[in-house]
Amino acid sequence: MMLLYLLGKTIHAGKVSFYIISLIFVIFGHMEVLNQLINAVDQNPETILVMRQQTEQRLPSHQHDKAQLLLVYGGIAYLQTNERDFYIPSNHYIWIPKNYPHNLMFNTQDLYIINIYFPDGRSSGFYDELGIYPVSKLLSEMLAFSETWQGDYYQGSWEFEFMTTLKKLLSKENLKKFSIQLPTTDDQRLNAIIDNLRNRLNENLSLEETAKLSGMSVRSLTRLFQTKLRTTFVQHVKMLRIIRAMELIKDSDLNMTEIAYEVGYSNIAAFSNNFRQLTNMRPTQFKAQRIFQKSALIPFQKD
Repeated sequence: MMLLYLLGKTIHAGKVSFYIISLIFVIFGHMEVLNQLINAVDQNPETILVMRQQTEQRLPSHQHDKAQLLLVYGGIAYLQTNERDFYIPSNHYIWIPKNYPHNLMFNTQDLYIINIYFPDGRSSGFYDELGIYPVSKLLSEMLAFSETWQGDYYQGSWEFEFMTTLKKLLSKENLKKFSIQLPTTDDQRLNAIIDNLRNRLNENLSLEETAKLSGMSVRSLTRLFQTKLRTTFVQHVKMLRIIRAMELIKDSDLNMTEIAYEVGYSNIAAFSNNFRQLTNMRPTQFKAQRIFQKSALIPFQKD
């Protein structure tokens, strides 16, 4: 398997220890790669660490002693946890509490990710819960100001204080959580049914027809969704449709009417209303939302 191997080079400059992390694709064991990633994050428990490379892509489930602020630009990232799959659209961030098992996936080369790892600050409430939120104008300006920063920053440095303020800002903005998340299950039969639904989103999907195709009664299929996923058939299909619409908006040249039909809506108004209900914005707003230019966020590196 092609995995990521992290090479670290330490350059001491006062209280700041910079890590130049190189990504090299090699044939390597899962545990060794994970250990190197975790060591890079947790070896200095009192520092704030900034990583701008996509170090966690397609790695197995893992966790850190530090809390993690993960920002996504240029596409949709997928964060898997033990309970749910979370969908993180461009210009959004996800807060991951410390010691929270997760793994990150994405399927586009245009995606740009920033990871900021924070030491235990004895915070509670907002910082104890995993959540996805839009990047506000103020947060985006703070990130733009610190666009060249990466590596470990120690307490006492002004960069540490700046990023501590950035962290405190997150809980003060009172932004509405982004609610696109799919419950997961190990039930192979149910996963096969969901895969079939995902491949037929442009059709008129009904509980009765799906039960018949699956060789189950309506009651049994309803109970399967409720017991394994804690959701209804209708709600799960709605989530699948909107997630697919998000991907098409980002990755295709289809107009909104064509996208609505492609994900099973014959009524553009119903599509727009359901999209807004789940994402807090209209499809046109999602398409037009301001996205950071990749070149403005990649730090300048000297040879």
